[in-house]
Amino acid sequence: MPGLSRSAAGRMIRSGAVRVNGKPAKAADQVAENDVVEFEPPASVLLQPRPEAIPLEVVYEDSDLLVVVKPAGMVVHPAAGHHTGTLVHALLGLGGSWATAGGEIRPGLVHRLDKDTSGLLVAARTDTAQRALSAQLADRSLSRTYQAIAVGHPGHESGVLEGPIGRHPRDRKRMAVVSGGRPARTRYQVLEELRGHTLLRLDLESGRTHQVRVHLAALGHPVAGDRVYGGGRAAPRPMLHAWRLRLVHPRTGAEMGFEAPPPADFATFLDSVR
Repeated sequence: MPGLSRSAAGRMIRSGAVRVNGKPAKAADQVAENDVVEFEPPASVLLQPRPEAIPLEVVYEDSDLLVVVKPAGMVVHPAAGHHTGTLVHALLGLGGSWATAGGEIRPGLVHRLDKDTSGLLVAARTDTAQRALSAQLADRSLSRTYQAIAVGHPGHESGVLEGPIGRHPRDRKRMAVVSGGRPARTRYQVLEELRGHTLLRLDLESGRTHQVRVHLAALGHPVAGDRVYGGGRAAPRPMLHAWRLRLVHPRTGAEMGFEAPPPADFATFLDSVR
C-alpha cells in the first residue's frame, strides 16, 4: 500500500491490528513465502486518492480553478465502497496542484453532485480559490441551475419549493423534508409539458444533500428514474442535470457563466416522452 508509511505500519502492528497466520504479529517478525498477513488499514489510508487517467470533459481551466462536466454514474470523492474511479481521482490525473482546504480525500472540491446526476462542477486549484468559491456558495453568488424531467405535471408554471431537509427518520440512507432539518429552498419553472412528465428548470437557493430530488418528491412530482424517491424505473437513472453554473472568478473578480447541455441518455428519454 503506497499510502501507508513505515511508522503507520509500525503503529498498526503494535496495536495488535496485524496477524500473521492467524496470530498477532510483532514488527520484528520475519515472513516467509505462503505466510498469510491480515490487517484492516485505517480509513484515512484506504481513502487516500491517487491520480488516475480518467477522461474528463473540461469546459474551462486556469491556474485558479477548473470547470468540468461530471458524467452520470461517477462518484465525486472517495468513500466507503468507492476507493477508485471517482472525480477526485480523475482531477488528480490531470496533474498540477489542487486545493486541500477541504481535506486530503477531497482535493479541489467546492461542491458535489450525486453519483447519478450529470453536469457542471467547479474545482479549485488553490486554497485561496477554494475558500473564495465556498464563500460564494454560502452567499449564493455562485449559482447553480438544473434541468430535470419530473413525473406528472405541477399545477403551476413556476413556484418555490421550501422545506427543511434532514435524514429520513426511518431510512438513514435517504433525506426528507423533516422538522428540525436544515433550511432549503428551490425555485422551479416549467420549460415544457410532456407526456406524463414535465421538463423543469430548477434554481438552487441552498445546497442540501439530494435537495432537488427531495423537494420534487415532496411536491408529488419526483425526478423520473429516481428509484430512491419514487420516480419509478422508466428512465435509466434520475433525470437530473446540472445545466448552468455562474460564479465570480476568485482572483480577477470577473463574472463567469457556463452551460452544458444534458447528455445523450437525458435527451433520449426526453424525446421518448415528448
